[in-house]
Amino acid sequence: MKIQIISPSGNIDPKYIDGAKQVFASWGFVPSEGKFAREQYGRFAGTEAQRIHDLQSALDNPDLDAIFCSRGGYGMAQIIDKIDFSTFEKKPKWIIGFSDITVLHAAVSALGFESVHALMAKDLTEFSADAQAVVLLKKLLLGEKPTYNIPSHQLNKYGKATGKLVGGNLAVFMGLRGTRYDLNFANNILFIEDIGEKPYQIDRMMQNLRLSGALAEVSGLLVGQFSDTAEDPLMHATIYEIISQSVQEYNIPVCFNFPVGHVEENLPLVVNAEACLEVSDKGVQMIYTKLF
Repeated sequence: MKIQIISPSGNIDPKYIDGAKQVFASWGFVPSEGKFAREQYGRFAGTEAQRIHDLQSALDNPDLDAIFCSRGGYGMAQIIDKIDFSTFEKKPKWIIGFSDITVLHAAVSALGFESVHALMAKDLTEFSADAQAVVLLKKLLLGEKPTYNIPSHQLNKYGKATGKLVGGNLAVFMGLRGTRYDLNFANNILFIEDIGEKPYQIDRMMQNLRLSGALAEVSGLLVGQFSDTAEDPLMHATIYEIISQSVQEYNIPVCFNFPVGHVEENLPLVVNAEACLEVSDKGVQMIYTKLF
């Protein structure tokens, strides 16, 4: 597998690009990097023109099997509408990343293609080779279809749902609302995670999804990790309780504490893939019904 590392959003310490390349090589892959992957332009990995160049070149390269985004941060929303996906549509390839890369996942999903919401260069460099998220990403890229079995959570809502997996970073995809990259919520399984957002900000975003009717459309909900934030006693509810209250009126299965987000146990999810979610008193199972 030929895989290229690019930095379409925030800048990154070059040692993590080196680390990711070493990991990919140890897997038997052939890694390369974009021309401007190591650039730094303020908080960005290069100017808009440089980031567009690397993303467009990778999308258009017929020899690549996968594109690995080095990190999230911020910047994809600035350039997504300047990207031409016509060559990619003729020869699609895996796009891997999370956080700000949620924008890219949304754009690819809108075209009808699957992509991989998974860890990035710092994670690959620093996590143990036998960390579950690392092992499962390797297996997925080598063609093995994963099944997830998650322990019960007291706030879970029981039921069974089918649909495509949509979502990612909550704040990032909320920034796409009302645009052509907005998520297709109807009859699909939504997954959410975030980092550094205060509880009232999370509530605000969940209320948008409720008031807009998006939560009434989804078939199921996976609630991931909300890290680097403190609970707010003035909200009279924890973050998970805030989310639970926002979906209480809907008859859909909800899984809390799913291992996805800005944490070590950030299990890979294939965005826009057909899946089945079953939540019961025995726990949670999610399988892909159609993949590859």
